[in-house]
Amino acid sequence: MAQPPPDVSEDECLPEYRHLFCPDLLWDKVAFIPGGGSGIGFRIAEIFMRHGCHTVIASRSLLRVSKAAGKLTAATGRRCLPLSLDVRALPAVAAAVDQALKEFGKIDILVNCAAGNFLCPASTLSFNAFKTVMDIDTLGTFNTSRVLYEKFFRDHGGVIVNITATLGTRGQVLQVHAGSAKAAVDAMTRHLAVEWGPQNIRVNSLAPGPISGTEGFRRLGGPQASAGTKTLAIPLQRLGNKTEVAHSALYLASPLASYVTGAVLVVDGGAWLTFPNDIKLLDNFASFSAKL
Repeated sequence: MAQPPPDVSEDECLPEYRHLFCPDLLWDKVAFIPGGGSGIGFRIAEIFMRHGCHTVIASRSLLRVSKAAGKLTAATGRRCLPLSLDVRALPAVAAAVDQALKEFGKIDILVNCAAGNFLCPASTLSFNAFKTVMDIDTLGTFNTSRVLYEKFFRDHGGVIVNITATLGTRGQVLQVHAGSAKAAVDAMTRHLAVEWGPQNIRVNSLAPGPISGTEGFRRLGGPQASAGTKTLAIPLQRLGNKTEVAHSALYLASPLASYVTGAVLVVDGGAWLTFPNDIKLLDNFASFSAKL
């Protein structure tokens, strides 16, 4: 069985990297990555840059993305522009895209990584908490995609990779907000692939499973014993890592996937087929309420 590529759990660049793809696969391309300052988004930015790409990483915290940009540039030698951005605010999205275009003159790739999630039963989930996740994940994905379409992709073509999840494939306890939001993004992927294909724009979703070294897994994975039990239920018998997800994003963003659009690439070791859905977890969260 193939061994997973090396990774580190923190938001740090890999101490060493072996190219499995051609090193200049994305040479001189520019990728715009909301949510690129940490977790999976950070590793996607790094792997893209290690294959010749310049990046724009955006987050609500300018301090976070500025620190991340410094690390990424030092490790790869490619340019990385940090921007403050709330994907829910359309004027902010437009301003960020304008700034990126002013800096680089083009944007070839959009990776929609910005997301919000937490565990909460539907019965105690506040209306605003549900709306917040829908706004960040679904509305935010549309905002960035639509603005980039208008400002660059419509006339020049491009690639969009939406980071989603398999939560909407079936009912999952404590995840009605995130499952609904990501399912909507997968539907958006298919619609945009159909409508924007004639402008040479490819749109695909990438759905990671349980990924080690991420804030999402730390917050959603549950107690260590529970996490170990869940790992045994994954057909590949292990968690994935951020580098594996980044390699999948690299494939979708690159010319290797030149005839792939409207697809959902699941990167979860087969977990969506077998992952336990523990109804008893509802009892543990009986008094929990999310009131964002």
